[in-house]
Amino acid sequence: MAIAAGMVIMILSASAGFGLQKKIREKVAAFNGEISIVHFDNQSPLEDQTPIDLPQDFYPEFSQVSGVEHIQATAHKAGVILTQEEFEGIILKGVGPDYRWDAMLPYITAGHYPETVGRLDNQLMVSRTVADRLQLSLGDTINTFFLKELGGQSIGSRGFEVVGFYESGFEDFDRQYVFSDIRHVQRLNRWTDQQVGRFELFTDQADEVALIADQVYQLTPASLNTLSMTETYYAIFEWLSLFDFNIYLIIGIMILIASINMITALLVLILERTHMIGLFKSLGSTNWSIRKMFLYQAGYIIGLGLFWGNLIGVSLIGLQSYFKIITLDPATYYVQYAPVFLPWDFLVWLNIGTFILCLFLLLLPSYLVTRISPVEAMRFDG
Repeated sequence: MAIAAGMVIMILSASAGFGLQKKIREKVAAFNGEISIVHFDNQSPLEDQTPIDLPQDFYPEFSQVSGVEHIQATAHKAGVILTQEEFEGIILKGVGPDYRWDAMLPYITAGHYPETVGRLDNQLMVSRTVADRLQLSLGDTINTFFLKELGGQSIGSRGFEVVGFYESGFEDFDRQYVFSDIRHVQRLNRWTDQQVGRFELFTDQADEVALIADQVYQLTPASLNTLSMTETYYAIFEWLSLFDFNIYLIIGIMILIASINMITALLVLILERTHMIGLFKSLGSTNWSIRKMFLYQAGYIIGLGLFWGNLIGVSLIGLQSYFKIITLDPATYYVQYAPVFLPWDFLVWLNIGTFILCLFLLLLPSYLVTRISPVEAMRFDG
């Protein structure tokens, strides 16, 4: 029971930590890509002042780096939504036909995303946070205002129709981003249709984003900079890295507790069978052969505990994954419910490591067998 309980705690803590890391990574990537290629002149991560020429050797496919699976062109423009009662500062994110909407679909709660193919429509998708603050509904027409030139006095306005709502639970994004056709940003900035604000890249190797970003940087012009999402949102990912320490600390504590319980159980088994040990020794059995019997029995108990621990732990993960029983505060954890994710290879190695380590630690108490004298054991009646 102690081993099973320890295994359940290890599985739940690891799945909760990995799940939260995975979900937040997905959200950050959905809004900004995993890697951004920006102009060195653009100091603000929220607005693109200096355009980048769309014709590039790496666009529309970044085939030079094997880890890059998708690249898209976007542009950002800071502005204000103004209604009769309220106003809200926003970042208009202009997207084109190459935008990866499948990453955003899980967060669209009503309506649809803006059309970016064919004639230019004044469609806008806003967050539920902005919609609630400004009391917007689907189909409403809103006025937005933007500075045409950074630091200038010329103001451009656009009337947009609200066609969709999204809700990511990531307050930093929901308070700022609204989505529309990239051609609106190009016109506001007086760019040509061959100029964009930045390129966003997605990879198929989430754990190697920093390495891939370095490879991308080496293949881009000198005027362009490359930023991974871990650099752009350094504070968030530093916070997430703490989960790794917590996960391995909990695993270490649980393995230690399970080992102490098994050591105690093995000592009890040996003391209960002292008479049997003396009998085997008198018949010519070696110390190691007797120790192996107890280690085999201990291995069986450990395996039984791991089986039930895995069964209960994985079942609880499944319940949380499908029914989302445990909820969280989005303002603190950036998610509305506790996400769970446990790689199968990690689960396998967790079981193998726990079994081997517990069994290895049992070698010491099994040494007690060598200290038992056959004559004294035969007299032992406990």
